Amino acid sequence: MPAEEHTSIELAGTDRPGLLSEVCAVLADLHCNVVNAEIWTHNARAAAVVHVTDDSMGCAISDPNRLSTIKELLCNVLKGSDDLKTAKTTLSAPGVMHRERRLHQIMFADRDYERVEKAGVRAVEEGSSRPQVTLLNIEKDYTVVTMRSKDRPKLLFDIVCTLTDMQYVVFHGMVNTGRIEAYQEFYIRHVDGLPISSEAERVRVIQCLEAAIERRASEGLELELCTDDRLGLLSDITRIFRENSLCIRRALISTKGGKAKDTFYVTDVTGNPVDPKIIDSIRAQIGHTALQVKCNSSLAPKLPHQETTMGHFFGNLFKARTFQNFKLIRSYS
Repeated sequence: MPAEEHTSIELAGTDRPGLLSEVCAVLADLHCNVVNAEIWTHNARAAAVVHVTDDSMGCAISDPNRLSTIKELLCNVLKGSDDLKTAKTTLSAPGVMHRERRLHQIMFADRDYERVEKAGVRAVEEGSSRPQVTLLNIEKDYTVVTMRSKDRPKLLFDIVCTLTDMQYVVFHGMVNTGRIEAYQEFYIRHVDGLPISSEAERVRVIQCLEAAIERRASEGLELELCTDDRLGLLSDITRIFRENSLCIRRALISTKGGKAKDTFYVTDVTGNPVDPKIIDSIRAQIGHTALQVKCNSSLAPKLPHQETTMGHFFGNLFKARTFQNFKLIRSYS
C-alpha cells in the first residue's frame, strides 16, 4: 500500500488487561484516526500492526516531531510498570508487508513461543486441545514434522510462514482435515541443506510451531461492531470493554466508506467466558444494533483424546491417502 495513504505502526509488548484501550486513547489524543489494524495476543505477549491517518488531513503523518511524540508515548504505554522485555514501536516501515505475515514475524522476534505460566490465569489451551507437534529425522536428508490441532481458516498459512521465517524449506507435505481437527506432515530441512540436528533446535521448532498454531486461535466470545466511523471510536469502545473487565485476546479493525467494522475476541480477566449479563450491559451502552454477539469459541468442542506417537500418526496419514479431502503439497523449489 502506498506510504502516503497512511502511517504504519507496529507494536510489541507485554499483554495486560486494558492495553489496547490505552493505546487507542493515546492515538485519539494525538488526533490519529485508526484506518485498520490487527491485534494478536499470545502467551502474555501482544503485537499489533495499526494503520493511522492524520484526522484533519486524511493522509499519512509526515511531521518528524509528531511521529517522534507518537512513538515515545506508545512506547511508554507498552512498557507499563513491570515489562521485563523491551517494548517496541516502529513507525512507517518501508514497503508494507502482508499484515498477518508481519504479525507472525513480530511475535516470533518477541519470543512469544517461550511459554509463560501465570498464577491464577487459565492457559489458552488445555490438555488435549493443545496442538501436538512431533519431529523425526529420516535417513540423512530430512526432518519430518507432524502436527495435529483443531482445524481453522489460515492454519496452513500460519505454519508455512513460521517455517519460512525460521529458515526452513518444505520439500514435501501432506494435509488431511476432518470435521474438527487437522493433520499435517512436512518434510523439511534448513536452508543450509541440513535436517534438524540438535535437541535444542528440535525443542525450539516444536515451540515455534505450537505458537504459530495458537496465535490466531479465536479464544473467547466473538463480538462484531458495525457503526459509523469517527475519531476516537475505537478508544471509546475499548474503554467500555476495559471498564467492564473484558480482556481483548484478538481484534481485527477495518473502516470503509465511513463505516467501521471491527471484530473482537474477548474473555474476562482470568481468561474465562464472559458473563452474559456483562455483555448485555455493554450492548446497551454501545447499541444493540451496533454490537452483535457472533460466536462463543470457548464452547467449541475439544479434540478427542488420541495417542500421538509417530507410528500411530503416520499410520493415520497413510490411510488418509484415499480420503477426498487429502491433498499433496510440494514445494516450489
